[in-house]
Amino acid sequence: MNWITRERPKIDRIACPWLIKRFIDPDAQIFYVPFDQVRAKALELDATPFDIPDTEFTHYEDRCTFDFFLEKYEIEDPALKDMATIIRGADTDNHSLASQSAGLWAISAGLAYNITDDQELLEKGMLIYDSLYSWAKHLQNQKHTQSPSEKLLLAVFNTYLDKQKSEEIKTPKWAHELKDIIQDQIDTNLSLSLKEIAEGLQIHPSYVSREFSKYFSNLSFGEYIRKLRIEKAVDLLSNDNHTLSEIAYLTGFSDQSHFNRIFKAHTGQNPSKFRKSLHKK
Repeated sequence: MNWITRERPKIDRIACPWLIKRFIDPDAQIFYVPFDQVRAKALELDATPFDIPDTEFTHYEDRCTFDFFLEKYEIEDPALKDMATIIRGADTDNHSLASQSAGLWAISAGLAYNITDDQELLEKGMLIYDSLYSWAKHLQNQKHTQSPSEKLLLAVFNTYLDKQKSEEIKTPKWAHELKDIIQDQIDTNLSLSLKEIAEGLQIHPSYVSREFSKYFSNLSFGEYIRKLRIEKAVDLLSNDNHTLSEIAYLTGFSDQSHFNRIFKAHTGQNPSKFRKSLHKK
């Protein structure tokens, strides 16, 4: 089978191909293309799209695409189910789901930063998920620390963390839905209006505006949107398929000058210099 998704993968778009090739179809071909070409290329290559909006194999409720593959193909391997929680936490920035989620995100983001060829990125990512599967299946009860004093300190620290987690504010359903809507609109370059989104969720806009920062990294709606747009711009700058003016348009900025100013404020470099620094790596 052929499978296709958008370019510059990090978590789900590496984990799902790993799952396909290791447990569903060892001979599967995985294609990465620009977001706006996925549907046309899917028809051309007779490929099934995944991890893009409005397709069967994508996020649903509070789950990610990896979860859907497990349910779709009725895979009951306990190690894969443990991995699914870690992957979901990393892919949705909900690192409280599993202690390993933050580490998986950090490694995946660093890997994508260092490697600009998506097929090479997949090849290296396969090793990461092979290792994570071995840990989940055979090594979960093995501890790195050995001395009694280390174990005592860790026990005290973990008790403190458990208490902190129990006191955390539970993220409401509307915040999960809002995050998915924002990400979809960022991916498809649609205009974003907090008022329209809030009304679509049947919640008063002023309430969403007031509560927004609690569930979005202490950022306001505008700050969070700019953060996502800059992250998307960084992905697009890693290859030469788009000019800077095209990237400005694809990331929702009014013009290239506005894009340059905001990008430099966030990264300390203008987009042109940032792209050159990527090519030097």
